[in-house]
Amino acid sequence: MARMPSVPPPPLTVGFDLDMTLIDSRPGIRACYVALAERTGTYIDADLAVTRLGPPLVEELVNWFPAEQVEEMADLYRAMYPAIAIAATPAMAGAREAIEAVRAAGGRTMVVTAKYEPNAKLHLAHLGIVPDVVVGGLWAEQKAAALREHSAAVYVGDHVGDVRGARTAGALSVCVATGPCPPDELRAAGADVVLDDLCVFPDWLDGYREAASRA
Repeated sequence: MARMPSVPPPPLTVGFDLDMTLIDSRPGIRACYVALAERTGTYIDADLAVTRLGPPLVEELVNWFPAEQVEEMADLYRAMYPAIAIAATPAMAGAREAIEAVRAAGGRTMVVTAKYEPNAKLHLAHLGIVPDVVVGGLWAEQKAAALREHSAAVYVGDHVGDVRGARTAGALSVCVATGPCPPDELRAAGADVVLDDLCVFPDWLDGYREAASRA
């Protein structure tokens, strides 16, 4: 009987969140909130706002504007954002190396973020971080649709919302403790792995792939 040719496994796809996972968006977002407050004459505590990054923009703006103005203010913020926030935002330590580690392993990378997609792409281009796929405008469980579409096996984030997105998609939830949620909160939310930061991600990925090959 002729032996059937073996079919190679599909490449590993790893998804990443953006804000406080791949980029430290606090300086740029803070500057944009300050500019929005000046533009509109509305008080915004920008220092407070950047301690709770993760959820969609409108969920922060409802704290500062009447409900009927929130969508208009979100559009204004997004329009102001490129000139104010992109250059002010650095990569998180280990971000480029994490992306490259997946690529070196023959895998694919994607960014799935609640951020407005055109601005997310501007951040990545400015910093020279080049994932295979970028999907914006998705938060928490909504992220599962994009993760499933691209068969992501792992999703890396910093927020309990990222944990929910990974688990809804059936992906391994890997979290870095670089955002607003402390390690214990991430674990309690169901994170499978909690790392201090992305600097240790390449070593973790090596171990994950080795364990997967043995299995």
